[in-house]
Amino acid sequence: MSVQFRRRRRAAIVGTSLLALALAACSGGSSSDEQAKPLPTITGNPGVTLDVFAPQSADWNLATNDFTKAVKEKFNITIKWQNTTFDGGPAKEKRQISLASGDYPDLYLLIPWVDQFTQADLLKLSNQGVVIPLNQLIDQYAPNIKKALDSTPEWKAMATAPDGKIYGMPQWVDCFHCTYQDKLWMNSAWLKKLGLEQPKTTEDMRKVLQAFKTQDPNGNGKADEIPLSADVRDVLIPYFMNAFIYDPQGTSGNNNSTLVLNDGKVDIQANKDGWREGLRYLNSLYKEGLIDRGAFTQNPDALAQQGNKAGTVVLGSATVLHPGIFVNTGSPDGRDKQYDAVPPLTGPSGANFTGYNFPSAPGATFVLTNKATPEEQIQAIKLLDYMFTEEGEINAFWGTEGKTWRKPQAGDVALDKSLKPLYAQIQQKPGAKPPNSGWQALAQYNNNAKYRNSEAIATDVYSPAGYERRLYEATKLYAGKEDKSKIYPYWKVWIEPTLANEMATLQTNIDNYVQQNALQFVTGSKNLDTDWDGYVKGLDGLGLKRYLEIQQAAYDKMPNK
Repeated sequence: MSVQFRRRRRAAIVGTSLLALALAACSGGSSSDEQAKPLPTITGNPGVTLDVFAPQSADWNLATNDFTKAVKEKFNITIKWQNTTFDGGPAKEKRQISLASGDYPDLYLLIPWVDQFTQADLLKLSNQGVVIPLNQLIDQYAPNIKKALDSTPEWKAMATAPDGKIYGMPQWVDCFHCTYQDKLWMNSAWLKKLGLEQPKTTEDMRKVLQAFKTQDPNGNGKADEIPLSADVRDVLIPYFMNAFIYDPQGTSGNNNSTLVLNDGKVDIQANKDGWREGLRYLNSLYKEGLIDRGAFTQNPDALAQQGNKAGTVVLGSATVLHPGIFVNTGSPDGRDKQYDAVPPLTGPSGANFTGYNFPSAPGATFVLTNKATPEEQIQAIKLLDYMFTEEGEINAFWGTEGKTWRKPQAGDVALDKSLKPLYAQIQQKPGAKPPNSGWQALAQYNNNAKYRNSEAIATDVYSPAGYERRLYEATKLYAGKEDKSKIYPYWKVWIEPTLANEMATLQTNIDNYVQQNALQFVTGSKNLDTDWDGYVKGLDGLGLKRYLEIQQAAYDKMPNK
């Protein structure tokens, strides 16, 4: 049931300010000599106190959380929490301030879609001796972490810096439905009423949206239907663009880049003819009034207001990761059951792709600093190692057995029906006080496909308890439609620290320029015939050639491509 906790954003490459923060945080130069010393041999669990910086949602109290108490009992660790919010901007700022002040914690325990250390952060801070490598700790005290990394090469490559050191542990969240984000959910009840089938091609889609707009599918005698909508986070372009050219962008803001491999060379899609034709198609839908005018400017709450509007249903379709973003699951009138996923469309040239988004974010969420004593480091890595076991992951994420989760019972069916159920979530009553039992997304480390797909999920996909199965089954319509030859493995490409600031500026400027111009072309404030060449030249003026050179050099150095 990771929908609530899925990561929302790919970690951005750090900007210029972090170098100053790293330098300010350093008080005494490199600790490489200290790091080279052998770790002490410790048996049992000597009592330690860990200062831990972590985000805390409004529903949690980490100090009184059930799993925090279990950590004290099992590992003799007392945790002094330094908390930040789930708001990514302030959370990142508070983390950076803690580093700049020099008063940083023993351990940062973070959540990728809130904030985490980027690869560039790790390299810079390790050079200053602020962040310590985990290799020796893992080898000596963390057999479960070592086994997981050795058995999952992609994870190990993502975690390992070019010098062979692991400066922090990234979460591994093998979320099937999150991997294929570019979905469109359409009102099947409206299709049935109008005698229509799900669209298969871009022109089928046009006809369906026209019918939604003009044929009163909600039956209230008013022209109040919204054929197609989206929001600034759950963006509209990638789902449709993939019917014209492979677009790797994530619908839910996970990846804003159009970087791909074209014939093995790093390139972008946003200056290609197929991109232009995709924008032309979307512009034609927009001119016909088939795309909601707020689709490119409204926030997710505004989209949900459209989906949950009191009275008659008005929303025909939306490009979101899952329908719970725009309509309440378990709605009293059952409207949430009306929406089904539409497979990737086929465009006029035969393109029929979906975007692929790597299920885990590069960087690190578990980061030990030089403030931690060897004994504290050892107890911290033991705690993390426990989260890599089935028992530890269930208890750390969900909390107390019998309160938030239970063991399988007769009749339980795993999400992947070929697997034996491992555990089941206990559904909380609507309006009940949050249980404050587990660390939830703070503890999603060895969240591999087998573990995730072994959760017992109700078989009624339209029930709240069967929601994860609904997403799992819907995603099968998209899986395998990505263009594997074009996937750029950004998650394991490490940019040289000396180039990180330049890369951050180039990437931000280029991605923002592409997004802003795409919106202008779709809405008609720029003309695809007269303004396209100027747009392409603008990309060159922003340093596209240099940007691709840096990415290519980093890609070429990547082992085991």
